[in-house]
Amino acid sequence: MNRFATKTFVLGMVCAGILALPASRPAAAAENDAAVLQLDKAFVQAVAKHDPAALSKVLDNDFLWTDASGETLSRAKALAALPVPMMGDENGAEVSERSYGEVAGVQVANGKQHVVRIWVKRPAGWRLLDYQEVKQVDVAPAPGPTTNECINPCKTVPFTPKNEGEAGVIKSWSTLETAVTNHDPKGWDPHFLDEFVLISSNGTQVMTKADRLKTLAKPGIGPAPPGLVHAQMFDFPGDHPETIVMIATAQGYSGKPVHISRIWAKRDGMWKMAFSYQTTIQSAPAVMPN
Repeated sequence: MNRFATKTFVLGMVCAGILALPASRPAAAAENDAAVLQLDKAFVQAVAKHDPAALSKVLDNDFLWTDASGETLSRAKALAALPVPMMGDENGAEVSERSYGEVAGVQVANGKQHVVRIWVKRPAGWRLLDYQEVKQVDVAPAPGPTTNECINPCKTVPFTPKNEGEAGVIKSWSTLETAVTNHDPKGWDPHFLDEFVLISSNGTQVMTKADRLKTLAKPGIGPAPPGLVHAQMFDFPGDHPETIVMIATAQGYSGKPVHISRIWAKRDGMWKMAFSYQTTIQSAPAVMPN
């Protein structure tokens, strides 16, 4: 069963003639789905063929490639020396796509290997903004030292929003992380879309919204979530966004930092998270509190 979306495709079978698009989806959304999936397939093929010329036509100017070890390359560096993708040509992988207005998330899964690709609609057409790999572990690592006090991101973060939408995302994020610290599933629930999944390189399996709610329902407090180190936000359609892509680095009370990709969508006046992909930055030094 596909955990990510109602539409599932084996990559080698996706083509314009056999796209199975639910009739209930609006026509514009269906067109976006088809366009994104076709471009995404072309991207995978171009990487497999080691074709930087073809890739340069679909990569956004702000494109980032993060591999399974947490190393992140800019557009220029990725094109100059194309990375080897963790899943190769993704033959046989489970591929799903969801559109959020001018942003689309393509999620790929093959066992414990996961990839997210975030496509954004620019004036010239759809462009790939973000590529991130996550390789989950067979056995969860032993937890390090923790704290139950949540300052960042529960009360403050080192990020200055440039508009009301970004301020709304920060407010929603701070509120939900406070709910995490306090084991408050009712306070956490409204800040997530139903299709939400958390995929972490420190985890052993995909965590759905239902899984997360079950965990938070256990009585207690803490540990506090990782604090924000750095974030970039990309707003669509602009000054009054309805969808925001958040690419961030977070640091826990101990251990190594993580690279995170998220999509936020505004629904009924509230900013809600669609997914969270988290990759430990293996080259970074581990924090060991005194």
